[in-house]
Amino acid sequence: MQFSIVALDGTDEQALPRRLAAREAHLALSAEMAAVGTLLHAVALLDDSGKMIGSNMIYEFPSRAGLDAYLAKEPYVLGNVWQDITVRPCRVSPSFAKA
Repeated sequence: MQFSIVALDGTDEQALPRRLAAREAHLALSAEMAAVGTLLHAVALLDDSGKMIGSNMIYEFPSRAGLDAYLAKEPYVLGNVWQDITVRPCRVSPSFAKA
């Protein structure tokens, strides 16, 4: 089952420093997830000045429980970077699916 996550960072003055502190661990875990085919797509969301303010990720897990287990170890969750997370089931178009 595929899931879309739109996760917005906090809006306080420490939001960007928290993101940058957790970013290396987040990118390492994302690379692992992509290598096994669980992470299908990922982008950083930007404000009008180009500052990172959130993420949009597409994952594939057997169930919502698998996604929740991943979120429990996601560095941006553990580091209190993502403060507003919306999860929706989705389906990646066959035109964009990995071969």
